[in-house]
Amino acid sequence: MTWRGKGHVSACLDAVAAQTRPHRLLVVDNASDDGTAAVLAAHPAKPAVLRLPANTGYAGALAAADRNDAVDTEFTAWLNDDTEPAPDWLATLEDALDRHEHAAAAGSRMVGLDGAVLSAGVGLTADGHGVDLTDVVADADLADGVAPVFGFCGGAVLLRTAALRRAGGVPARFFCYYEDTDTAWRLRLANHTIVSVPDARVTHRHGASSQPGSRRFHLWNERNRLAMLVRCAPAAVAAREVTRFAAITALLPLRALTRPGGRSGDARGRPWNFRVRLRLRVLAELAASLPQLLRERKAVTDLAVVPRSAVWRAARSMNPPG
Repeated sequence: MTWRGKGHVSACLDAVAAQTRPHRLLVVDNASDDGTAAVLAAHPAKPAVLRLPANTGYAGALAAADRNDAVDTEFTAWLNDDTEPAPDWLATLEDALDRHEHAAAAGSRMVGLDGAVLSAGVGLTADGHGVDLTDVVADADLADGVAPVFGFCGGAVLLRTAALRRAGGVPARFFCYYEDTDTAWRLRLANHTIVSVPDARVTHRHGASSQPGSRRFHLWNERNRLAMLVRCAPAAVAAREVTRFAAITALLPLRALTRPGGRSGDARGRPWNFRVRLRLRVLAELAASLPQLLRERKAVTDLAVVPRSAVWRAARSMNPPG
């Protein structure tokens, strides 16, 4: 999936072309306007390209690929355009899924340009935030090469295509962020497991296609976390976290006024996710989409074979202490 990836998508395509396992390559171009289309057309890998008429975000691009008639393979890999997988990446993930027939997804070990681990899986915090796990390598069964995790980072993962579709596919409405954790929730509700494969290494130019820490980043993160909980989590957990988010939003101006020299409103220097206006927009967008989210929750319930409470307890037990 690419959007304005002219400066880095070639490196990703080079790395995919170097994979040791046969594969088909589909690039979803999110209406790039920076010359990306020309780069894709000229690349020697000659990828199939699905060009969308508008930028639908990472989630929208994944959903479009899943709906594409050309995707009829047993496995589907998701890969950010700012990643470079090692040559044996795909083979390592495929072999892991072949060994673990109950696993619907196999996640990668994503590292930065400095070699530091960025993500080797995703866990859930007590308030339902997805958190990148960086130490699951130490917990891996060295004889088997995998570690159990709640979820995966969607920037580099291999999924069973049929399991993904049976679980409802990708939530295109999320645009960007939490589409992977929402998908992990639904795969687990369908009684699948998810594994992390530390030997499947991917280098990630983190933030090349987005701006972590920006206003949009926090808007999408906060909105999509709550939407994911409404869709997938136990009702008590979803209600608690939506209520908590609203209560903190209401209290923020009061906290500012009680500080020396404090004032209400969006104080400069405060992180975006603790600025009242952004949080009010999150609540407004959540309220506007609530009827649709509740319909989607029912659809998730109809497909589930494992209680939400059981998945929530399992998720909490997988997280490292603290």
